[in-house]
Amino acid sequence: MSTIDWNLFAATAWPLVAALAIGLAVRQVLLLTARRVRVRAQGRVWALVIATVAVPAAVALPLLFLSMAVATTPLPPPWIDRIQHFVGVAGLACITWAFVRAVGAVEQRIVDRNPVDVADNLHARRVQTQTRVIGRAIQIGFVLIGLALILMTFPTIRQVGAALLASAGLVGVVAGFAAKPVFGNLIAGLQIAITQPIRLDDVVIVDGEWGRVEEITSAYVVVAIWDQRRLVVPLQWFIENPFQNWTRRSAEILGPVFLWLDHGTPLQPVRDELRRICESDKRWDGRVCVVHVEDLSAEAMKVRLLVSARNSGDDYDLRAAVREGMMDFLRRTHPQALARTRSTVEAELVSAPAQAVAG
Repeated sequence: MSTIDWNLFAATAWPLVAALAIGLAVRQVLLLTARRVRVRAQGRVWALVIATVAVPAAVALPLLFLSMAVATTPLPPPWIDRIQHFVGVAGLACITWAFVRAVGAVEQRIVDRNPVDVADNLHARRVQTQTRVIGRAIQIGFVLIGLALILMTFPTIRQVGAALLASAGLVGVVAGFAAKPVFGNLIAGLQIAITQPIRLDDVVIVDGEWGRVEEITSAYVVVAIWDQRRLVVPLQWFIENPFQNWTRRSAEILGPVFLWLDHGTPLQPVRDELRRICESDKRWDGRVCVVHVEDLSAEAMKVRLLVSARNSGDDYDLRAAVREGMMDFLRRTHPQALARTRSTVEAELVSAPAQAVAG
């Protein structure tokens, strides 16, 4: 029956226990420092980054102490090399994690300082769109680099890591073709961030659907439809297809209301009533309030009432109010203005009394 070599066990265990104790102490200090920095230095980017990086560092430093302790133990060299290798892989993962969290922290800070829930949010939407898309691209880049470096530490799959890092070789070509949609959307995201055909909270028409850009990720755009549905569109679609953006330069918009009226309708009272409706409605921005006869037919004339609003939501509600108010005004004051189907009956009315006299 074999006996335990307690001297060997003690020589192996005490460095590991000491490293574990020091690592846990350092971890608690880092987490406590992160909490205090977050509370005392609110609003500063450097404090936010430190507080964010402290969490991965609280995992990486104990691993570093463990690697140093393993080297001092009397374990067989192959065992020491294997343990240190896996500790090194975990350390690389922690470094990648720290970079990703730091980018996310800076991104969130910029987004918080540029809210879109204000009246004039064009600049904020531009900043948020660029920040989110570029931030996601940088985070994906750090993850790919970290994964490549980790793969290169394994001799049997080192070429895979090299191909991923250098984007070369047969494996890189195959991976490139397999990941074409992913990289295509990533490049499209960078194009959108730079050229900004769309931004967060933009009002767009996509495939005939009216909605607002709710979210832009590294792969797709979420459009919130007016009836609370969500339209998920790949980023590449916005680069390759035409679409309407109602808030590209500003949120101001013109909205038409069409009425079919009788040819004898006086237009000045219609203009006066439209002006009264617009001036009494807070959704009108004071820019445009005009009446035009757009077309004529044998039965009626097509009248366009054109009004302006600060944004598309106000425009929709204002046009509905103008339509309802104008119809109520015409029914009350000019009922003859409403379009009617005409028929010629004058000849029959004239001949009827003559026939009665002759009879």
